[in-house]
This record gives sequence, structure tokens and C-alpha cells, in this order.
Amino acid sequence: MRVLITGGAGYIGSTVASACLDAGIEPVILDNLITGRREFAKGRAFYEGDISDGPLIDKIFAEYPDIGAVVHCAALIVVPDSVADPIGYYRANVTKSLEFVDHLIRNGCTRMIFSSSASIYRTGDDHTVNEDSPLDPQSPYARTKAVCEAMFADIATSRPIKILSLRYFNPIGADPEMRTGLQLRRPSHALGKMIEAYEDRVPFRITGTGYPTRDGTGIRDYVHVWDLATAHVAALRRFDELDVDVINLGTGAGTTVRELAEAFNRVVDRPIEVVETDPRPGDVAGAYTRSDRARRLLDWQARYSVEEGIRHSLEWASLRESRLG
Repeated sequence: MRVLITGGAGYIGSTVASACLDAGIEPVILDNLITGRREFAKGRAFYEGDISDGPLIDKIFAEYPDIGAVVHCAALIVVPDSVADPIGYYRANVTKSLEFVDHLIRNGCTRMIFSSSASIYRTGDDHTVNEDSPLDPQSPYARTKAVCEAMFADIATSRPIKILSLRYFNPIGADPEMRTGLQLRRPSHALGKMIEAYEDRVPFRITGTGYPTRDGTGIRDYVHVWDLATAHVAALRRFDELDVDVINLGTGAGTTVRELAEAFNRVVDRPIEVVETDPRPGDVAGAYTRSDRARRLLDWQARYSVEEGIRHSLEWASLRESRLG
């Protein structure tokens, strides 16, 4: 089996590609390298370009006519950036995805897995959600994911393509074999900021302490990126058997930012200091999944702990400069 992975030179896409290779599935990578890294596509079939480039998509399918499915990971993902530049985010995440699906249909591709996000949910009082929970995206980034899901559902009802949305919670960690990891030197999410604080010997800033959670800080479902990647392999294997169009991918356990910092300090040799500050634009209290749909339909569940995700993130951070330059 061969699979086309858009954004396959990025953090999640490259890890999915590694998991596919380990499972005997040959990945073909398409990435415009705006945030992806060429190094992450080394030794893999790779095309540099944009998902909206019709002639390029035609060329890929002409050269690899046995592509049986697509994993669509290409997107801009930074919440504060989406607040500052909603036009850019809608163009990159929605408009280009629409063009991309049109190109897939023209080339006879009938299976697509879409990298969606749990940030589209409206959370209840207990901060848990399942696939049937109401949607209420709170940032332009999250709204681009919700719009894409609705758009794909409309297309799938009238065109010969089936699209499965995997709603990610909060990825952490790196490929346990250290083939790939977060490509950014200064990522914007909580764990990235903790590693930055640790490396620079400065305090870690908790952005927002007035949320209605057990300790006032945001709550997230931190899922190891390798667990996410293996879920994609399971979805590819079982794609034709699935009778749903949405599956949550998370651990089923909520961890607050303060608890994440405590876990971080249990892992490192030199604890970081924690200080409190105001929330960032677009940030929300957060949520974690209570669904068993992934276990039931994909025979998948997260296997790595938060502490293991932190350890792998730290190991990758120590190697990143030598691997990426």
C-alpha cells in the first residue's frame, strides 16, 4: 500500500510517515516547506510544493498511480498567529484544502484522512468531550478546522470520496527512535515553552490562571505523537470498514498546565520556576476526550505517558540542532 502525506515534512506528518514505513506502508511526501523540514523527508519519495497546485498533484498520481489513500496534515496551526492573520489562515487551511480535494477526486483518489483538532469542541463543565459534543471553535485556527470538516462532509455526500477526520488533542513527544520531532526551535505550546525555560534558565510562564478547572490553569489531553501516528496506521488499515467520519485521538485523561509543569520537574534534573501571567489571545480552558471510539473501531489506545512524552521531547530538543542545523 502507498499513501500520500501532505505536510509530511512537518512534526506530525513526518512521524506518521515513519509509522507507515515501519508498518510496510510506503509514504509519498508533499510539503511546501514553509514550516516543514527537508531533512524529515530524507530517504522518502518527496515533492516540494503546495497542496493547491493541480498540475503537481496530477504529476504525483501519474508517477505513483498505486496511491490508495491520503493523509492530509498540511496546515498552519499556531492559535495566536491565526488571531493576528485570519485571512492567511483561512487561505492556507480552507481554500487550499478545497482545491486539494478537488484535485484528489479528479485523480480518482477515494480515501482521505484529515488532521483535525479537538479545539473545535465546546466543552462542558467537566471539560470532557466525545465525538458527538457540540462544536464551538474559539479561534480562527480552530474555525478553519471546523469549516474544513463541514466542507469535506458536504463533498463526500456528492462525490466519490470518503473522508475521515481524526480530531487530535495535544501532541507531545517525538519519534521514539529520534528520526523526527518538533522542527521549531521555539514552539508556542506549553511543553515547548517549558523546555525553552529549562534551556534558558528562566521561569516558565503559565498563561492564564482563571479558568474553571481544578487549579485554574488550562487543561489539555496530552497525547504522544507516536501514539497519534500509529492511530493513522490503524485507520488506514481499517478505512473501508469504518462507518463513522470522526474519531477523537487522545489519552482520555486531562492534565492541567500546572500539572504538566509538575510532571516536567519530575523528569528533569533541574526544576524550572513557574510564574503566572495573562492568557494569550485565542486560548481556551481546554478539554480531554471521554470517547472509546478509537479503541472500539481502530483497536487503538494511547500507550505512552505524559512523562514519557516529556522525556522524548527533551531528548529530541537536545538533538535538534545537530539533526537540523
